[in-house]
Amino acid sequence: MPANQLPPCIVLGLETQIGLGIVRELGRAGIPVIGIAQSQSAIGLHSRHLSRSIVIDEPRSDALIACLVALGEEYGEISLLAVSEVNLNWLMTQQSRLGRVRPILPKPEALLQVLDKQKTLAVARSLGINTPQTTEPSSLTHLEALLETLSYPVVLKWKDPAAVMHLLSSNGLPLHKAEYAANAEELRIIGKRYEAIGKWPLIQEYCPGYGLGQFFFMHNGIALRRFQHLRVAEWPPEGGFSSVCDSLPLNEHLELQDQSVALLHAIGWEGVAMVEYRFDPKTGRAVLMEINGRFWGSFPLAVHCQAKFALLAYFVQGLGQNTELEAPIANIRCRMFSTEVKRLLRIIFSPKKIRDPYFQRVPLSETIRFITDYFKPSVKYYVWDSDDRMPFLYDVLNIFRKRE
Repeated sequence: MPANQLPPCIVLGLETQIGLGIVRELGRAGIPVIGIAQSQSAIGLHSRHLSRSIVIDEPRSDALIACLVALGEEYGEISLLAVSEVNLNWLMTQQSRLGRVRPILPKPEALLQVLDKQKTLAVARSLGINTPQTTEPSSLTHLEALLETLSYPVVLKWKDPAAVMHLLSSNGLPLHKAEYAANAEELRIIGKRYEAIGKWPLIQEYCPGYGLGQFFFMHNGIALRRFQHLRVAEWPPEGGFSSVCDSLPLNEHLELQDQSVALLHAIGWEGVAMVEYRFDPKTGRAVLMEINGRFWGSFPLAVHCQAKFALLAYFVQGLGQNTELEAPIANIRCRMFSTEVKRLLRIIFSPKKIRDPYFQRVPLSETIRFITDYFKPSVKYYVWDSDDRMPFLYDVLNIFRKRE
C-alpha cells in the first residue's frame, strides 16, 4: 500500500440505499472500499466507488468468516462497517474469529439496551424525556384484559424486531414495523394473530405529528457530530420509514438535541445513532419513539448534506484519529423513488389500506409535490446519482424482478 494511501474499509451489506450511501461517502473521500453482498443484484455492489466487490450468498456463515480472515491476511489490520442490527449482533459474537478484521461496533451492553425499546424508554423517562404510554402483553389473556382499559387508536411495535424476525418468518407471519388498532376489536384480531408464537408487540399510545430524526456520532460521551431531519412522507403513509425527508438547520430543536445526547450518554453509546421522535407542531411536544443504533434508512440524505458519519466511524473508531469536518448542509430534500410511487398510489387509489384513522389524505397536494420535486435543484435521491448511475439501474431491475 502506498504511504499516502488511506487503509481500505470493508462494508458489509450492500442490498439497500444505506450500504450504498456508506460506499459513496467513503469512496469519494479516497478510501478504498471493499463491498460484501449476498447477491450480484445488490445495488451497492454496482457503485463505481467500490474498489473491490465480493458476493457471499450465505449470510453470517463460516464462508463469510473465511472471506474476512483472508481479507485481513491480504490487507493487514482493516476496519469493517456493517449496516444491519442482525449483522452487528452477529459480528459481536464472532470477533475472536475475524483475524485482522476489526468490525466497528457499539458497546455490547449499550446495543442490547437500544434494541430493547422498553429499556430505552425507561432510561428516557428517568431523564425527563417524553415517552409514549407503553404496555407489553405477556399473553393473550393479558391482552384481553387490556382491551377495554386502553385509549384508542393504539400503535403496536415489536420490542426487539430482530429477536422475533425468525420466529415470525417460520410461522408465516410478516414483520410489521408498526400496526394500528382503532378499537378493541381490531386489537383483539391482531393479538390472536400472534397466539401461535406466544409473543406480542408492545402497545403504545398514538402520538400525532410527524417523524423527527436526530442523528449523532458519539465518542467518549460527547457528540462529535449532529444532524437532523423531518419526515415529509413515509411508507406506509401512516408511518414507517422515510420516503421523503428534509434536513433541518441545527439551530432548531436545540433543547431536544441536548436531551438526545444526554440519553445516548446515559446508555453509554459510541458511534452513530438515530434518536427518533414524533413531533406535533400544533403543541410543540416531541415524544421519543426509539433509538436506531446503526446507520439508518434515510442515510443518503446525510450523505448529500455532507454530514460524513461514515467517515467519522472510519477515522475515529477505525483508525483512532480525529478528522475536521465542515458543518452539514441544511434545507436539502431527499426522496426514494420506488416508495414515493407506492405511497402516492395508495393515497389515491387504496385509501382504505391506510390504517391510521387520523391520517390526513390530500391527494391533490401530494401529487403536486410529487411532480414539482423533480424540478427543484435542492431535491436529491436515495439511490439515483448522476455520477454513479448503475445502482439506480439495478434498483429498477430488482423492482421488476420482484413483480415476476
